[in-house]
Amino acid sequence: MAKFRVGADIGGTFTDLVLLGHDGTLHTKKVPSTVGAYEVAIVEGLSSVFDSAGLQPDQIEEVLHGTTVASNAILEHKGARTGLITTKGFRDVLEIRTLRMPRLYDLHWEKPPPLAPRYLRLDVDERINNKGGVDKALDLDEVERVVQRLLDEKVETIAVCLINSYANDSHERAIKGVIERMAPDLLHCISADVLPEILEYQRTSTTVINAYVMPIVSNYLQQLSARLGAAKIDAPLLLMQSNGGLINAAVAERKPANIIESGPAGGVVGAQALARKLDLPDIITFDMGGTTAKASLVEDGEFTRSLDYQVGGGIMIGSRLMSGAGYHLKIPAIDLAEVGAGGGSLVW
Repeated sequence: MAKFRVGADIGGTFTDLVLLGHDGTLHTKKVPSTVGAYEVAIVEGLSSVFDSAGLQPDQIEEVLHGTTVASNAILEHKGARTGLITTKGFRDVLEIRTLRMPRLYDLHWEKPPPLAPRYLRLDVDERINNKGGVDKALDLDEVERVVQRLLDEKVETIAVCLINSYANDSHERAIKGVIERMAPDLLHCISADVLPEILEYQRTSTTVINAYVMPIVSNYLQQLSARLGAAKIDAPLLLMQSNGGLINAAVAERKPANIIESGPAGGVVGAQALARKLDLPDIITFDMGGTTAKASLVEDGEFTRSLDYQVGGGIMIGSRLMSGAGYHLKIPAIDLAEVGAGGGSLVW
């Protein structure tokens, strides 16, 4: 019995499905996206392909998925109610940012509002130095009070980012332990797991973004896995990362910051593969969707990765062009530009 790999890409307007067999057999399907329950479009689209092509669910050996669920949550400010626990004196790092502006002389430019508002950003009186030594020990009683304040504010997720935790993460892990004891079902993340690197603003911003989209992505992937299981599709679910690679769904639930630009990255990878077959080493890729348009470059047969980028400032942009517009992610990603000006649905 022939085996197939499924490629599923969800956009704000349409969901595209491709089934590729080992022998090169190809089946495609385009269905309207089911906003609010995007997983429904995937399963219903696959069922339609099964019926028309005479395939069975047990012929699927792998499901590869690109999605904009995480990025849409940021762009639409519909992520989770997020709290931040940080070191005393660093509560406002998210608003101080890096003092970079996308247009230097634009006096009317306004910073996007922080994903964790100030009243949900609380600090604890502790200090790790840059060598990893403990200058001021963590008071667990204070941590409990801070966590309780956030729970009283009905937060849906908590990010923990302490100064110099990349050198010594013991305080962050102690706070993680308190959260798990006081609220075992509350989703949370610490910067030591998300981005254990220097650069305080970038690390804080990336950790907060990870927490902000974690409940949305986790719920979506669990619903998708459940629906695939109900449809008797027993195959690994892999997510396209922003850098063009793949991770399994369990990792994506813990580190959703890695799949913010999942969908757009898939478009660039696909264009690169097609260009190689056509012997075109240098191309501009353009991906027109119903709500956004994306462009990138492939030079000498390779796309460029940026080590960090911004999202949600009206334009998602990598390292080559301008910076400072949106929310900062220090996560490797394919270098592309994305604007909120779609229209591909009308053309289709």
